[in-house]
Amino acid sequence: MSKLHLVFGGRVSDPQTLDFVDLSNLDVVGLFPDYKSAEKAWRAAAQRTVDDAEMKYVVVHLHKLLQPDAE
Repeated sequence: MSKLHLVFGGRVSDPQTLDFVDLSNLDVVGLFPDYKSAEKAWRAAAQRTVDDAEMKYVVVHLHKLLQPDAE
């Protein structure tokens, strides 16, 4: 199984949380086959909004959700 990663972001109510304000306006950057490419996409997306403290991008390890017991 691939080690899928999802990169997405959006406006948060508090920059120290993952409480996204409007789930209908999330920016889905994409799905990536490995962490290295996901991190590269995450950095690019986060850099575009670096001056907006209410915007946050994250990398989700989908493979860990699909197979939580796998290493």
